[in-house]
Amino acid sequence: MKFINLTRRTEIGANSYYLGAHGQGIVLDSGMHPKELGEAALPNLDALAGRPVDAIIVSHAHLDHIGSLPVLMRQQPQAPVFMTSATTQIGDALLHNSINVMTRQREEVGMAIYPLYGHRETERAVGRWRACPLRQAFTFAGERSGSQPNEEITFEFWDAGHVLGAAGILFRIEGRTVFYTGDVNFDDQTLTKGATFPEDKIDVLIIETTHGATPLPEGFSRAAEEQRFAAALNAAFARGGCVLVPVFALGKTQEVLTLLYQFKCTHVIEDVPIYIGGLSAKMTEIYDRRAHDTARVVPRLELFPAVQPFVLNGKSIRDTPARPGRIYALSSGMMTPKTLSNIFGRQLLEKPEHSIFFVGYADPVSPAGVLRAAQPNEIVSLDAEETAQTLRCTVEQFQFSAHAPRSALIDYIKKVAPRKVVLVHGDPPAVEWMRTAAQAALPGSEVIVPPPGVEIEL
Repeated sequence: MKFINLTRRTEIGANSYYLGAHGQGIVLDSGMHPKELGEAALPNLDALAGRPVDAIIVSHAHLDHIGSLPVLMRQQPQAPVFMTSATTQIGDALLHNSINVMTRQREEVGMAIYPLYGHRETERAVGRWRACPLRQAFTFAGERSGSQPNEEITFEFWDAGHVLGAAGILFRIEGRTVFYTGDVNFDDQTLTKGATFPEDKIDVLIIETTHGATPLPEGFSRAAEEQRFAAALNAAFARGGCVLVPVFALGKTQEVLTLLYQFKCTHVIEDVPIYIGGLSAKMTEIYDRRAHDTARVVPRLELFPAVQPFVLNGKSIRDTPARPGRIYALSSGMMTPKTLSNIFGRQLLEKPEHSIFFVGYADPVSPAGVLRAAQPNEIVSLDAEETAQTLRCTVEQFQFSAHAPRSALIDYIKKVAPRKVVLVHGDPPAVEWMRTAAQAALPGSEVIVPPPGVEIEL
């Protein structure tokens, strides 16, 4: 059994992995790097040369896992593509939005090869996707596998608790089991229920390490964090300001909307206006369409009728004033230049009455990461093409991550006791902490940090 890390560096970037066994090959995810441009944003697809690709399987629809899928499908026109039903809906919308972003970047940064794929190609690609339900084994022919062992490789989706449609993938190969977690959260979020993963022994575990370098605070509880968030919102409104909450359009937007809805229903905060972005609105509409057929902490909640958010877009955001007593839950969560949260956030930085609240992961070198680390009155640049500013607004951080804390990842490793653990989807400090902790937890197992582009024998 062979494994190749197609991600170009040990990082959270263009996440993609190759698994080869039994004369067949599988590509797990095909992401696009959120900070790179052009071909540098793609996985190392050259490493697939001369290798069979019999299936492409996508864990979920965040762009760092699905953003380069049309490029991979162009290179592998015969390979079937499998994902959950919800991921087909979300991925379709996100890829078309990605085309629009790349088209703008073609002019903004002079990237002549953009867009890397077009709307028509994406429509054709989406037509090749095959939706599979959870907890049912399938072959690469797209057929349900019987309960009896056979020589074919089978795969099975398990709910990952990360965002709508996210799944871990269990493979049965030559009498052995391989499990890829994708992005996972074992605990309930505000809307999304925690992961339901296999608990029997697994031979090879490929596991994410996002929070390997960031332990939870001592005595942390989500309920207490929600109370702290509500108190901070009320304090911000009392100062006469508004609150920007940078969010990912998929997942974090819907979790924040659910939390704000609960705050309003219980009169923890006033019924203040809430604004979201256009892409977040599309994702929320998909969440609402799936409200009655997905397991949720708040069953059957439809967010648009319940919250009634106002929608901003790229054209209206520059003319939108920062009005007191409002919440602006805008993407991107990293405050990437030219996105709604970046443009609007620059309105707030030098005004002490306003606030920016972070509620999830931010790459340390992203604008969000830079702002989170900045001290009051420090000079901050959120966009290299714009004038740097003095940080005078309130900046706070809250722990509402959609990724499992490192302690939960180690607990799962101990539970399934794999003979080999492959650590992926993490920056070097996170991966190194997980390597040390996993080796201590299972001294008889091999813990592997896969070098990019190098074939590893599993």
